[in-house]
Amino acid sequence: RPAFIRLCAMPSNGRWKQELDRSRTDRRGHFNDADVAFAQNMIAHHQQAIEMASLALDPTSGASSEVTDLAQRISAAQDPEVSMMSGWLEHWHQPMTMDSAAGHDMGSMHSAEGMMSNEDMDQLMQLSGAEFDRAWLQGMIEHHQGAISMAEQIKDEGDNPDVLALADQVITAQQAEVDEMTNLLPS
Repeated sequence: RPAFIRLCAMPSNGRWKQELDRSRTDRRGHFNDADVAFAQNMIAHHQQAIEMASLALDPTSGASSEVTDLAQRISAAQDPEVSMMSGWLEHWHQPMTMDSAAGHDMGSMHSAEGMMSNEDMDQLMQLSGAEFDRAWLQGMIEHHQGAISMAEQIKDEGDNPDVLALADQVITAQQAEVDEMTNLLPS
């Protein structure tokens, strides 16, 4: 029998809905190594973006109102995503960070895509006003482009539907912010 007919022929005692719910829940719990690597790397990536946002929100940076507004939005969006990805890793019984010492190759995901070095972060902290804005915008554009690259890659390699949905969200939101930041950069 076709699936539609079987479904219509099932008793309406709710058992079919329980089976459908169980199937969806089972699928959400399914993951592969690329999903794990994405969550681990994107957590670190987001944490640095939040740190960069906090620099812009520090009054000593002298950041413009446009930059501080953007920094607030970035922090507000990425902090809950860090919590969500941490929850996935806990649920999957996976470590929060990749164990590079163990020699695991968790896909070709690059954890440093778009990340600022410690030296870059230190230099950013020394700037203020228009110089801060320019350096912050340039750094955050590169940072977002790295996140977009990671999200595009997981769409090809990932398996978990929640991970794939977040990847779509990252691509859409961060590309819009890249466009906004590009327009804020002085020519």
